[in-house]
Amino acid sequence: MRNTAVVMYQTSNSKGQELVAQRMVKWLRRLGVKAWLVTSVYHDGKKVVTLGKDKYALFPKDPYVKIPVVRVAGYKCKWPPRRVMIAGLTEVMNALHSELGIDAIITHSTIWNGPEEVAKWVMWRKLYSLTTGKGTSPIYAHMSHYQPPDPIRYSEIERTYRVSWNKLAFPQIFRAADMILCVTPLEAEEMVLLGASPTKIHVYPGGLDDDEAKLIDEAKPDLVLEKYKLPKDKYLVTYLGTIERRKNPLAIVRVAAKLRRRKDTAFVIAGKPGNQYEEVITEGRKLKNLYILGELTDEEKASLIKASYINIIMSKMEALGLAQVEFMYGGVPVVTSAVYGQKWVIRHFIEGLHVGGPNDVDGAAKAVEVLLEDQELYLNLSENARIRAKSFLASKLTKNLIERMKTIYEIHNKIPELGVVHAGKPALRGGRENIKQ
Repeated sequence: MRNTAVVMYQTSNSKGQELVAQRMVKWLRRLGVKAWLVTSVYHDGKKVVTLGKDKYALFPKDPYVKIPVVRVAGYKCKWPPRRVMIAGLTEVMNALHSELGIDAIITHSTIWNGPEEVAKWVMWRKLYSLTTGKGTSPIYAHMSHYQPPDPIRYSEIERTYRVSWNKLAFPQIFRAADMILCVTPLEAEEMVLLGASPTKIHVYPGGLDDDEAKLIDEAKPDLVLEKYKLPKDKYLVTYLGTIERRKNPLAIVRVAAKLRRRKDTAFVIAGKPGNQYEEVITEGRKLKNLYILGELTDEEKASLIKASYINIIMSKMEALGLAQVEFMYGGVPVVTSAVYGQKWVIRHFIEGLHVGGPNDVDGAAKAVEVLLEDQELYLNLSENARIRAKSFLASKLTKNLIERMKTIYEIHNKIPELGVVHAGKPALRGGRENIKQ
């Protein structure tokens, strides 16, 4: 394969789905595949490029995410919320295919126009190659980062919109796609129930960037302890992530309140301000055992991981939880609400402790105390956490992805009589067996 296009609606330095797409491009290139991120002119919701009359612009090293990026004209929409639509994507894909030659394309996320338009474009390319014998047939993978339309997180309006998108868009994506990339085996099961072929499933948990892993290995706790005047004589129980309602850091404030009489423990909340920031500040300012740091640099984040004793996350919904993998790599056990992907990546009493959901403040406080008081359990969980996190290194995950993509590509373009939808034995690699990982 010469060129791979990874398609995501915007770039970001903090949001999980965007980071996965960006890291995918980075590690595809590191491992010898020429990959480009095809995205909009938006970065973290702000327009950062003006194209003028051009429909797209190629940046060999995008200044915002430091990887090769194709920025395409787009617009922020009020509905669905939190999404950017890319304008004229099919026309742009044709132009990029002529200019670069696209052998594989991977779309990310849901409820935006990218996956639908790419599915149609790929189906056309496959049919054209099959019927005319001209050109090669690109392979297509889709990664939904699927999160169930849960009433705990979504309003009735947004929930029904998501269900409608799933019913209308997924069938055409599943038909056009050669691979369905899933963050966890739990998501894989959901995709099969929604209509995906089990033979197309490939579990790709997003991955811990090897460069960030190295930062954690080399980090010094004193960097963050001294800069933010954190106590060196206390166990740090840390939340790291956007201060938003979905991730529910307000619950961590309430856990800190429950444990405010412990003299050996302090809580830290660090991350980019979001839609729960004011509530966290208001309720947290009266607690002497709570430190709110704001957004950190990569070096500071690695230092905080090294300085922490426990990671805590009380999220209402998580496809996986990249921050938890980072803490686990640092040997830090996790106390988690255990929603969706969290209950797979962090196993109860193996790498951390599960509590009874995002509102179980009492259970979280008890779990923290268990880890503070049971040293043998803590050490076992710490060792297990680091071992498990190493299996999520981006280099390993992407190497496996490339191997499967190459197999499918060779079958498509050497045995065209297999038809539009790949249905050969090689697709079984990472299929049902992969779901059970």
